[in-house]
Amino acid sequence: MKRYLSDAFAVLFLLAEICMCENSSKPCIQREREALINFKSTFHDPYNMLSSWKGNHCCQWEGIACDNVTSHVVKLDLSEYYLEAQNLDPSLLQLEYLSYLDLSRNNFNWTPIPMFIGSMRRLSYLSLSDASFCGGIPSTIGNLTNLRHLDLRCNHDGNLTTNNINWISQLRSMEYLDMSGVYFNGKTNLFQVLSILPSLSTIYMDYCELGNMKVPLVNLTSTPQLQFLSLHGNQLTNSFLDAFRNMTSLVHLDLHTNNLNLVPSWLSNYEKIEYLDICYNALHGPIHNVFINMTSIQFLNLSQNNFSTIPSWLHNFEKLVDLDLSYNALRGPIPNTFGNMSTIQFLDLSNNYLTSVPCWFGELKRLVHLDLSVNDFTLMECSLPTILTNLCQLKSLYFSNNKLGREPIGDTELSGCITYDLEELDLSNNEISGPFPTWLGRLENLNRLDLTNNTLDVNLLNNIEQLINLTELFVSFNRFYGVIPHGIGKLVNLVYLDLSNNHWNGKIPQTLGKLVNLESLDLSNNHLDGFIPQSLGQLTHLTYLNISRNGLHGNIPDNFYHLVDLIYLDLSSNKLDGMIPVMPQLSFMNLSYNHINDSLPKNIGDKMPYLKFLLLGSNLINGSIPNSLCQTEFIKLDLSRNKISGVIPNCWRNSPFWEEINLSSNNLSGVFPTSFRNLSSLLWLHLDNNNLRGRLPMHISGLNNLLIFDLGENQFSGSIPSWTNKTFRSLQILRLPKNKLSGSIPSQLCQLASLKILDLSGNNLVGSIPKCIGNLKGMTTDKSNNESLSNDESISDQHYVGFNGSSYSGWSYEDVKQVVKGREFDYLKILKHVVNMDLSGNKLVGLIPEGITSLTGLHGLNLSHNCLEGGIPKMIGNMKSLESFDISHNQLSGHIPNNMLSLTSMSHLNLSYNNFSGPIPEGYQFSTYDPNVYADNPYLCGPPLPKCHSDDSHSGRGFEEDEDEKEDRLRKLLFYSVIAAGFATGFWGIILVLLLMKSFRYACLRLVEDAADMIYVEVVIKVRRIKKWLVRNHVQG
Repeated sequence: MKRYLSDAFAVLFLLAEICMCENSSKPCIQREREALINFKSTFHDPYNMLSSWKGNHCCQWEGIACDNVTSHVVKLDLSEYYLEAQNLDPSLLQLEYLSYLDLSRNNFNWTPIPMFIGSMRRLSYLSLSDASFCGGIPSTIGNLTNLRHLDLRCNHDGNLTTNNINWISQLRSMEYLDMSGVYFNGKTNLFQVLSILPSLSTIYMDYCELGNMKVPLVNLTSTPQLQFLSLHGNQLTNSFLDAFRNMTSLVHLDLHTNNLNLVPSWLSNYEKIEYLDICYNALHGPIHNVFINMTSIQFLNLSQNNFSTIPSWLHNFEKLVDLDLSYNALRGPIPNTFGNMSTIQFLDLSNNYLTSVPCWFGELKRLVHLDLSVNDFTLMECSLPTILTNLCQLKSLYFSNNKLGREPIGDTELSGCITYDLEELDLSNNEISGPFPTWLGRLENLNRLDLTNNTLDVNLLNNIEQLINLTELFVSFNRFYGVIPHGIGKLVNLVYLDLSNNHWNGKIPQTLGKLVNLESLDLSNNHLDGFIPQSLGQLTHLTYLNISRNGLHGNIPDNFYHLVDLIYLDLSSNKLDGMIPVMPQLSFMNLSYNHINDSLPKNIGDKMPYLKFLLLGSNLINGSIPNSLCQTEFIKLDLSRNKISGVIPNCWRNSPFWEEINLSSNNLSGVFPTSFRNLSSLLWLHLDNNNLRGRLPMHISGLNNLLIFDLGENQFSGSIPSWTNKTFRSLQILRLPKNKLSGSIPSQLCQLASLKILDLSGNNLVGSIPKCIGNLKGMTTDKSNNESLSNDESISDQHYVGFNGSSYSGWSYEDVKQVVKGREFDYLKILKHVVNMDLSGNKLVGLIPEGITSLTGLHGLNLSHNCLEGGIPKMIGNMKSLESFDISHNQLSGHIPNNMLSLTSMSHLNLSYNNFSGPIPEGYQFSTYDPNVYADNPYLCGPPLPKCHSDDSHSGRGFEEDEDEKEDRLRKLLFYSVIAAGFATGFWGIILVLLLMKSFRYACLRLVEDAADMIYVEVVIKVRRIKKWLVRNHVQG
């Protein structure tokens, strides 16, 4: 009976809709027309969606429906019109007969839902979802007793709230309720209220933080009409769900993204359930038998849990169409139970640990979607074409990221279907070997093919031109060789084409110019030569073009200016020459490592307003830097290793985008531009290897985000400024080598706590090494300190990502030279892990400070070619990370500490041209060093130098003692000297008293005589007793 009533209601509703004529020829009610005009005036309409709202016939306006008899406006549907207003205007109250109001997906600028909405009592349909309302939901909505559909969904959690939900109990006709994203404050009687709505059939309450509910839960047994329930994203636990144990009328239940750790046992009573989603929970172990009675199930999502085994009874689900078991812990072969699931259409087993693919997959003839990616498949019982031969309806097959090794893909012909519906095939990251499979030519409906990162070889030509519906073709990181087939030009529907990282040679085919729909083309990292074909200028939809790392030569085609949609252009690492192209729409241009011999266009910054990355390093570019570059909002500018001359412009303006400026290795002159201080977001500044002069800037606080500051190999003079952590709060690399700097090393540099590389070599610095040098925490291995640097490093890892995932900013692309192990290295990929200090080639004096041994993270320490004195610090054995230690050409002396044997990572040592003495420590790495390491230290001995001799005048006690033993001997000598001096003082003091004071002398002598008499008497008595004892024992014996 209830079913018939429901059908009758549906028919009546349909008839009512038919009576609402949206294009009525009759004019609408004037009062209602004026109300709509007033309502329109409150909106900003950026997309002109209300352009039809003019004239007298408002019933013909877009989004308006009127009653066909009375001409009253009964429906206002402005859903997804993207209108903007400061509030919801009360002019709506003039539409007295309005029964349908939908304002969803507009923008009311976070204003409250007005109270007057509760006066629109004819409303049966109200949707204000995702309309940027906020604040409390007015209880007056409870006056809308005719309401059947209420949608207050809010995508921004907590912007709509309610402290009292009792008003919902008045909506006795409610059938559909969506309050997702509404915050209930954890204190409401929500489910008690919902349980008394007799007609309620659908509830959406996603992301409402219902897991924080503090009131007692009631069993929802009085809602027999409830069939659809969605509670995902609520942090629900198992105890919360017990309120729903008797709701066996449910057909659709969505509990994904909660905190369930057990499958509720009462789910076994949900025999009518057709849709069940419990993904993204904490369920684990075998898939529970509680599902076994759900024989009506059509959609089952158990993904993103930790299930370990697949049950054998899954084939009992004779109506199952969609099964998702991805992101679990399923192991071993795929069980045979799937072979009997003849109704299955969508099957996702990805991101597990399954090991083999059975042949019977080919019998699942209704399959439309199959995802087996990211498993441990090492075996296919049948070849891939054998499995596919009968899967005529399959549209997508994902098999990426498995472990097939070098197993061939198979070359069996597909013959089981007249046509194949397969549209997407992903076999990437499997190391599949062999030639390009010919059976792919049968997949005439294929529009996406991904064979990235395998070991396929031979020419790509085989049947590829038959795939005329292809829109995406990815075959990068394979072993294809030969020329790129000209037939690829027949794939006119291609949008994405990636042939990069193979062994293609020869010329780029002119036929690529026929791919007029192409948006992305990547031919990088091959062996292509010849010219860039002019035909590429015909690809007017191209947004991404990468032909880098080839052997192309000649000019960049002059018709590239036709590529009006091009955003990303990378032609780096070729042999191109000619002019720099000016393309106004570009955001990224990389022409580095070519033979470009042009000068920078004077107005390049004005003509390319969208440019963020300009990379022209390692060319033959001449001329000067135009002032227009100062006014840009670049992220990265690289003009390094060119022939640019003149001064650096001093017009750099503040921009929040700048990350890097690299002008190194040019012929630039002049002084450091003071306007650089305006670039507060700058992270990397390379001005090294130029002819810059003058003093280093003292006040550059605007550059306090710098990570690298490289001014090396210039002509800067004067003293090093007293830069502190307020100047550079995050600086990790400071390079000032090979300048003309003088004065001492300022102790303020010790405050640069993030510093990892300090290079002041090759200057005229004097004075001593600051004692505070051990405060450079960035050069230690302290974990807490390394964690403090993580925020700075995360900032520096931000980068531009191209269409193929390539990036051109961050530590991986920074380049710094350092002298380590006696040679100059150009650090690139591992730069942010290098920790080095180089103070060599100066005139530093004094001792090596003991605090330097606190820098336990140092990989390299170079103090050579100075005037340092004293010995090697005693605690040098603490510097376990040290790989290179050079203190040659100083005036150091003393012994080589034995604890240097603990520096097992130290592969380079240079102690030459000093005054060290004593034996060289034996064993470990010291047995591998060349004798030149110790050259011109005449008093050193032991392997690999001549043997030590005990009679050597410089050896002391046969060179048995090191510095610690000598110090201990001196300490003992001092102790006994003090004791002897005290004894002598006391003895001679008494003698003097006896000589000078006669009465005291007589008294002392009398005392001595008396004491001697007493001792004599006692001795005589003791002797007599001993004699008697001996005589007695002799007689008894």
